[in-house]
Amino acid sequence: MIRSIHEKLLFLFKFSNDPQYIGSVTPSSRHLAHKMVASVPWDEVESVVELGAGTGSVTRQIERASQEETKIILFEKDSGLRDYMAQQYPHPCYRDALHLQDALRNEQLTNVDCIISCLPFFNFQPAMRSKILKQINQSLRPEGWFIAFQYSLQMRKSFSQYFEIERIRFVLFNVPPAFVYVCRKKKE
Repeated sequence: MIRSIHEKLLFLFKFSNDPQYIGSVTPSSRHLAHKMVASVPWDEVESVVELGAGTGSVTRQIERASQEETKIILFEKDSGLRDYMAQQYPHPCYRDALHLQDALRNEQLTNVDCIISCLPFFNFQPAMRSKILKQINQSLRPEGWFIAFQYSLQMRKSFSQYFEIERIRFVLFNVPPAFVYVCRKKKE
């Protein structure tokens, strides 16, 4: 309970300082985190990346759902949130999704099975958005999973340029309500 309150206050503070990159006044709800993670076939996943780890609401669900030997790599741009994550979780946490390929090389991985994104893509400039989506596409194994939530359906066209959108799930119990995009890397 105290951890939850602390995380919400920390998130609100970070949002007030940089709403473009934080994207919401509160961390993802457990309902949203569960819906995202439940979309992944964990028996097929040996490596997963979480983009925009924040205070760990999705990370907790990833840890619960994944296999013990699954490699989990986190990304969080905000240095304060990154420090918080380092105190809470044993997984490597990198700064910038624009350097996803570099981080994978550092972790001695060619690609990953799944990327779960909490990034507020619509808040980003189109050029930055495209660069991150290209990094995600290049980092996924063939037919790898890309799971992302957004607060609208405005990213559907951009996501469909890189991925096959298998389904979109609506999550009412989140502030604000959100859409979970369940995607696969397109066959080459």
